[in-house]
Amino acid sequence: MNNKISAIPPIIAGLISVIVNYGGTFILIFQAAQMAGLSPEQTASWVWSISIGVGITGIMLSWYTKEPIITAWSTPAAAFLVTAIATVSYSEAIGAYILSALAFLILGLSGYFDKLIRLIPSGIAAGLLAGILLQFGISAFLNMTISPILAISLFFIYLITKRYSPRYAIVSVLVFGFILLTIQSQINFSGIELKFAYPVFNEPTFSLNTALSIALPLFLITLTGQYMPGLLILKNDGFKTGAKPILAITGLGSILMAPFGSHAFCLSSITSAICTGKESHENPKKRWIAGVTAGIFYILVGIFGVTLAALFAAFPATFISSLAGLALLSTIAGSLTNAMSDDKTREAALITFIATAANINLFGIGGAFWGLVLGLISYFILNIKFKNK
Repeated sequence: MNNKISAIPPIIAGLISVIVNYGGTFILIFQAAQMAGLSPEQTASWVWSISIGVGITGIMLSWYTKEPIITAWSTPAAAFLVTAIATVSYSEAIGAYILSALAFLILGLSGYFDKLIRLIPSGIAAGLLAGILLQFGISAFLNMTISPILAISLFFIYLITKRYSPRYAIVSVLVFGFILLTIQSQINFSGIELKFAYPVFNEPTFSLNTALSIALPLFLITLTGQYMPGLLILKNDGFKTGAKPILAITGLGSILMAPFGSHAFCLSSITSAICTGKESHENPKKRWIAGVTAGIFYILVGIFGVTLAALFAAFPATFISSLAGLALLSTIAGSLTNAMSDDKTREAALITFIATAANINLFGIGGAFWGLVLGLISYFILNIKFKNK
């Protein structure tokens, strides 16, 4: 009986982490699907594949390690895809997902995670992520011109909730926005019905263009924006699981789910702290239950992916972009802080940030790649040391 009672807090922690994920940055996936012109069936398949994939890998890793390994979709990758996916065919995007996932699988099996991370200065990686996310933060404020009552109201709800309960700030914005839009009759519920999702297979195609402009940035921003902070959270809370099994399992899972629309799933860096800390359970040995619970809830949401897709499609575009922008403010702030923290890499990180935000497009290759290239070139030129003969 006591064991059942002690399991309740981590079960609640797992549920909260899932609610925060879906109520926050998951909206970026629907934005990317709209930009790519995907059909409702393809969008629902994306929801199905990434939710089921995240659920299964999270359950497997948490059960095997007896630690709260919370997996999730790559939020910075979803943000990147909002602009990048519209420049290529969907089959090419699927091919890029597979290449990126294959790189994670190889990296995990090789055990060279730490060595690879050391090759990319952390300030450069942070500048890359901040540059990708900047436009989303700007959109939250541009909407104050387009839809002032809605955007300004959401902003102040975010600030007030952030002041007193930061964990639930985005969920509060979502709930308040839903109530406000319902009162104003701005949500069209006519297309919403309780319906099961099913996978839609998309044949991948591969090209050098998408390998450089989508697969490489997808790999790098997920590696630095998700896996690195996610592993730090686990270590800070006293857990010992290394990168090797996590990278291998999530990489393999991403390969299997990519043809059905899943862009990348990985170690969570946003909601994992809800399950790994004392809020989940005083006894660290009981916290793995939160990881299994989160996985079960992810699978349940994935099964009803059509309903979820229709629900988000019913919201006005200004609400979606405002919600996404506010949800990413903390990530943008953290990335900028990390980018500017080291004197040695500060200017190169700033160049990476600005060049990425400018979204340079040369030879059909997108801004994230060129931002990284210009940042690394700047770093080596500014810091290279010549030996005096």
